[in-house]
Amino acid sequence: MDNFITEIEFDSVMYAFFKDSNIDRFREKISEHICMLTGGPCEYTGDDMEQVHAGMNISESDFNHGVDLFIAAMTKANIHHTIQNKILAVIIPTRDVMIYL
Repeated sequence: MDNFITEIEFDSVMYAFFKDSNIDRFREKISEHICMLTGGPCEYTGDDMEQVHAGMNISESDFNHGVDLFIAAMTKANIHHTIQNKILAVIIPTRDVMIYL
């Protein structure tokens, strides 16, 4: 998650969505969420995706750009591409509750 946060920090498009965020909370909640989605032992204790993304007006292009940054972060963490694909397979379905809210 630290790599992903760094990717966001240095990306002007994505940073605009996070500039007013509590980064420590974001790190904690996104870690919980991805852990839960991938079958880990974590329990996600954050708000639901609709609440979190309401009013952000995330476009499909924005979402895809975020996925590209997430892939770059996983690559920097030396996560093998087959594992990346498995992680993406469970994350991508969240798209429908994130865009155009």
